[in-house]
Amino acid sequence: MDHRIEAAVGHSIDTLWDQRDRGLLDEPRSRLIDAHRALAAAEMSVTFYRVLLHRLASGEFPVDTALFERIDRTVGQLADAAAARDQQHTTVLAALEPVETAARTAAPTDATDLPPRDVAALLAIAQGAKLHEHILTQRLSVVTASGTRVGYEQLQRLERGGLVVRDTAHLVHAGQPVTLTDTGRSSLAGTRRPPAATEPVPKAGAWPTAARSRH
Repeated sequence: MDHRIEAAVGHSIDTLWDQRDRGLLDEPRSRLIDAHRALAAAEMSVTFYRVLLHRLASGEFPVDTALFERIDRTVGQLADAAAARDQQHTTVLAALEPVETAARTAAPTDATDLPPRDVAALLAIAQGAKLHEHILTQRLSVVTASGTRVGYEQLQRLERGGLVVRDTAHLVHAGQPVTLTDTGRSSLAGTRRPPAATEPVPKAGAWPTAARSRH
C-alpha cells in the first residue's frame, strides 16, 4: 500500500505523515493518511499476537492446561487482529481510490514540454521496464530492457503526468511492470525531435541506442 499511496500523491509516506500532523493535506489526502496510520497500527497488533503465539509454542513454557488455554486465547486474539487489519485495508483502498483517480485524470503532460531526460526515460520504458526494490537498501528504481535505470522520483513525475502506469498486481520485490499509457505513447509519438539532439552524449552504457545490443 505504501508504494501505491506514494505514487498517487507524489510524496513518501514519512513526508505525508508529517504533512498530516502539520495540517497541510487536503481532505481526501488527510482521510487517506489517517486510514493508512490505522492500518499500520492494525498490522502491528497482528505482529504482536503472532510473535506471542510463536513464543508460547517455542518450548519455553511447560506443556499443561494453562499453556493450552493461553495458546487458544492468543489464537483468538490473532484472528481478531487479522480481521481488523483486513477491514482497515479495505478502508485504505476506499480512501485511496479517489486520490488515484484524481492523479490519473490530471491534465496529461505533453512530451514536447518534458525535459529531454524524461523523454529519454519514456523511450526506455517503451522497450520494457520493471520497478524493483533493492533487497538491502529498499531503494526503488526502474530497470529497463535497454539497461537504463530510471529513478523513483522521475517515475512518480511521469505517473503524475499520466504518461506511464505500473502493474500493482505484482509485488515490487519481484518487479512491477511499468508501461506507457495511451497518453504516453501518443505524446511520445508527437515529440518534435529526439532527445539525443538536445542532450549531451551520456556516459557509456547509460543510454544505449536502438542499434546497440542489449546486455
